[in-house]
Amino acid sequence: MSEHCNCGHEHHHHDDAQHFEDMYQQALNLYNFDIKDEDVKEAVQKIIAEKVPENNTPEVKKFMFGSIELTTLTTQDSDESVLKLVEKVNNFAHEYPDMPHVATIVTYPRFAKLVAESCEVEGVIPTVVSGAFPSSQALMEIKVAETALAIKDGAKNVDIVMHVGEFLAGDYETVCDEIREQKATCGKVPMKVILETGDLGSCANIKKASILSMYAGADYIKTSTGKEKVSATPEAAYVMCQAIKEYFQKTGIRIGFKPAGGINSMTDALTYYTIYKEVLGGEWMNNYYFRLGTSRLANLVLSDLAGKEVKFF
Repeated sequence: MSEHCNCGHEHHHHDDAQHFEDMYQQALNLYNFDIKDEDVKEAVQKIIAEKVPENNTPEVKKFMFGSIELTTLTTQDSDESVLKLVEKVNNFAHEYPDMPHVATIVTYPRFAKLVAESCEVEGVIPTVVSGAFPSSQALMEIKVAETALAIKDGAKNVDIVMHVGEFLAGDYETVCDEIREQKATCGKVPMKVILETGDLGSCANIKKASILSMYAGADYIKTSTGKEKVSATPEAAYVMCQAIKEYFQKTGIRIGFKPAGGINSMTDALTYYTIYKEVLGGEWMNNYYFRLGTSRLANLVLSDLAGKEVKFF
């Protein structure tokens, strides 16, 4: 890829690569990565102990419901099963007029057209996982084609996975180039970058991956695919939200956040909501910037508000 920098000269590929490498290194130099995992753990425990109880309210639960990304990503997905999920979302709007709709319906790219054409609820966003989800281990041309086709089919949000292997190997240039290229393919379509935080090994790495992803073009950063041994953790969420805040302070660009994977209870959800609110708050407190990657939570919230078990979804 030949690019122009702003100095008025065209550079050859080697200079070009050097330019971006320097750019990412300069970006990293602006941030402090000397973070101790135990300090993060302590900060998170303090927030959980002091702040979670006050958010255990019907208002917060409704807000969280409106942030849910209703997801089906299984080997058994078919047109029929995906259509059933969409029909539930369509029916929900009639059966629960006082509840917000979910934020998105997330599928593999082959179902993007089906979701886009069959979802009747205004504001529910057809979303896909793309770029060789969940491993990100495919040729760049394949990743770009997959994303481009999904958008052509009606996907209005795209979730991709950062190349974890290259990140751990220290090849930040490849990591960022891949994100940048996929963002170029997305254009105005918001793109989430999944960091797979459970594989990154330390809070410092989670922060570094967050910063690099944002500089490379992420519109959201997301914790996990839900396909690895360790998914979202409150500590990862805390570090990512701090990174989003610092990035905003330096660039004026507001990035969204999506914890995903292993959000199995109301307590889990309230914990992520609380961390997000305590670290970011203010302008970030809406269903655009805050998303929850969990399908389980939909029935949990409905059951909680109804005071009895509800299995709608």
